[in-house]
Amino acid sequence: MAGPGAFSVYALRLGPGEDILTSLLKFVEDKKLKAPFVMTCVGSITKATLRLANAAASNTNQIIHLNERFEIVSLVGTLNKAPHLHICLSDKDGKTVGGHVISDVEVFTTAEIVIGECTGLQFTREMDERTGFPELVISSCSENAL
Repeated sequence: MAGPGAFSVYALRLGPGEDILTSLLKFVEDKKLKAPFVMTCVGSITKATLRLANAAASNTNQIIHLNERFEIVSLVGTLNKAPHLHICLSDKDGKTVGGHVISDVEVFTTAEIVIGECTGLQFTREMDERTGFPELVISSCSENAL
């Protein structure tokens, strides 16, 4: 645990056909962000690949491939080399589906994304034997300079 601290805010708009995950990772790399996170996102998509909540390290095959138009109700999570993003989507009838973003989150009309960065912190991931997944490690940038 680390904090409190200041943060910076960035805004990004993606257009039709762009992949949200790929675009976010490129943005983070280009800006050299150390502790970025998604603050908010609205827009629409045409497809996505998600891992559902039932998945475990020993059973990661709870994956769904969505190929229809959805509104982005929410997109949240941390962005580092191994991002941890969760998305909630609503279909044409207002029914929602959500899960862990795996890949292929393609913009339909727009994705308006606000990204924050915790100044003075760095996000990395390390394998956690308790969960079987690489989990978030929060460190101070001054700790990394030593």
